[in-house]
Amino acid sequence: MLKNPERVASFERDDARRRFGDMSFAEALALFEALWAHGVTLGGEVTLGGEGRRDWRTDLDGVFAIARAINGLPPGS
Repeated sequence: MLKNPERVASFERDDARRRFGDMSFAEALALFEALWAHGVTLGGEVTLGGEGRRDWRTDLDGVFAIARAINGLPPGS
């Protein structure tokens, strides 16, 4: 049991910012694709939003729409 979960969460955010903060979108996407491929090779059924669908790109429109809304960007930018 963690005695100070807020401190751990803060450390994890700061660590992620230090390690991945300078990454371009293309680099981040390449990392995501590599992690996804690794998950699939481990035998996981990795899908976003549908049974048997293996192409994760088809489900990203909704994810991007949410991310744009959270970040205050207009739709489709």
